[in-house]
Amino acid sequence: MSLVRRGQHWATFAQIWHLYDAKWQDPYKSAVLLTKYLKGLHKPIYHPMNNCGDHVVVINSRDIALRGDEWSKRVYFHHNTYHSGDTWTLAWELHKKNKTMIMQKAVYHAMRGNLQRRHTMQRLHIYEDENVPEEILQNVSSQIRQLRSQPVRLDHISPEEIENFPRVMKYPENYILR
Repeated sequence: MSLVRRGQHWATFAQIWHLYDAKWQDPYKSAVLLTKYLKGLHKPIYHPMNNCGDHVVVINSRDIALRGDEWSKRVYFHHNTYHSGDTWTLAWELHKKNKTMIMQKAVYHAMRGNLQRRHTMQRLHIYEDENVPEEILQNVSSQIRQLRSQPVRLDHISPEEIENFPRVMKYPENYILR
């Protein structure tokens, strides 16, 4: 087998570590994207019973963005298998308790129909901020592009950039606002 062919063969079967920044991203739209990497749908050797998926490291899960009023309307069900052990928790309450749980539940839900989703979820590593252990960062070799770009906050724009921004019209010096 030639060296080039051996490299292609290794790249096909290797488990690659991907990094995904969840800051200002919708967890449910992101979950569909992350599921493709976790299950290995982007590889030519994919099969539902094949363990060919990659690892995904998600950072900044505390800064996720839900659409509209989903923070106060979306509820999560949990049952502890005891009588009357069912609870319904609002999204903002769950996020206040655990900053990674909404992202984890979104990815788990997006993997519906996968017979091995409990084992596949073990390849998902979620961190609430950018503090990732060094031994995990050493494995990361790829980055997943965000679905939407992060908006720039106004207090992060320099005064020079604001002054040089093109204007539609300029008020005269003696103009008085009423």
